[in-house]
Amino acid sequence: MGSAAAGDTPAMVAAREGFLAAGHYAPVAAALADRAVPGFVVDVGGGTGHYLAAVLERTGGSGVVVEASTAALKRAARAHPRAAAVGADVWRGLPLADASADLVTTVFAPRAVAEVARVLRPGGRWVVVTPLPEHLEEVRGPLGMVGVEERKAERLHADLAGFEAVAEDELRVPRPLRREDLRALVLMGPSAHHVDPAELDRRLAGFPGEVPVTVGVRLTVVRRP
Repeated sequence: MGSAAAGDTPAMVAAREGFLAAGHYAPVAAALADRAVPGFVVDVGGGTGHYLAAVLERTGGSGVVVEASTAALKRAARAHPRAAAVGADVWRGLPLADASADLVTTVFAPRAVAEVARVLRPGGRWVVVTPLPEHLEEVRGPLGMVGVEERKAERLHADLAGFEAVAEDELRVPRPLRREDLRALVLMGPSAHHVDPAELDRRLAGFPGEVPVTVGVRLTVVRRP
């Protein structure tokens, strides 16, 4: 998806880069950029820098991807001329000064709430993108993918209780995916740690050449008081 965990392999990151470059999550990137504000952007758990690049193109600002995966960082460093990439475990702290960010983005990534509050300037915004229950629902079960946790929205709102609410919207986009796209989709995220590639190929063989899949996300915008 949007970010790579510390255990992500180069193969997982390559699958993610190819899937995103094909434009399958382009509506998500565009919606994120629509909610961005100019200035210095911190993309927490930003993976290959795909989403940060979309934001910087829209706002004209600069930014940094904070990411644990070395394989993802190598790509993030080249994602945009005004983007940098820093290796760090977001749970152990963001290597940034207090009140240094105008905007923080978190796309399918861990929410280090206390650290985001620390690095975000007063009045700065945080845009959080999370999956809706129907996200990829057509293929999650048949392909053995990790599901969307129950009560995810409740936990999100509890995490953000210390911020001022600005807006919240839901985006649902039908996306036709071929078998090779579906394979990359499974192998680019946490499901890759649980699915045997040979078994995945066996399951994919039973799919038609193209499958309509729902891309469904919640975009939550808050402001630091």
